Amino acid sequence: MIKIKTPLTAGVLKKLKAGDEVLLCGTIFTARDEAHKRLISIKNLPFNIRGSVIYYTGPTPSKPGQVIGSCGPTSSYRMDKYTPELFRRGLKATVGKGCRSKEIVAAMKKYKSVYFASTGGVGALISKCVIKSEIVAFADLGCEAVYRLDVKDFPLVVINDIYGNDLYQKIVDKSLHI
Repeated sequence: MIKIKTPLTAGVLKKLKAGDEVLLCGTIFTARDEAHKRLISIKNLPFNIRGSVIYYTGPTPSKPGQVIGSCGPTSSYRMDKYTPELFRRGLKATVGKGCRSKEIVAAMKKYKSVYFASTGGVGALISKCVIKSEIVAFADLGCEAVYRLDVKDFPLVVINDIYGNDLYQKIVDKSLHI
């Protein structure tokens, strides 16, 4: 397990390889489809995107005594059309579930960004890694607003690294050779 902190730096990103398991600590931001549409349409973003991580999730409301409700990952492909612009602006990682398009893998290589997978179906467990949560933009979107989350030991797997490697593709290629 590799422990990393936000904001992500070039030195940290160079060390990450597809297949690495990481524990992420620090501040991350949430955004889904509608928030992405808004983010790419404005010049001044509501948070500093340089070195940042966007987690594709729509948290459920928190119960009394909880920081956040369930916050499992959303399918990443839905954000593919917006992601290259955010990489260009300095975004260094995204977190979700599922494969990314070839165009996104190329954009990650170009902008030296990575894609992490989080485990689907365990949103309630993942929420225990969130130590602080607040809405920072687009409150009218409800659960799809942009949240700032402070996380501790958030478990992730590097799917796509800055070198263009794709863990999912490696698994497919390996299974075809058996």
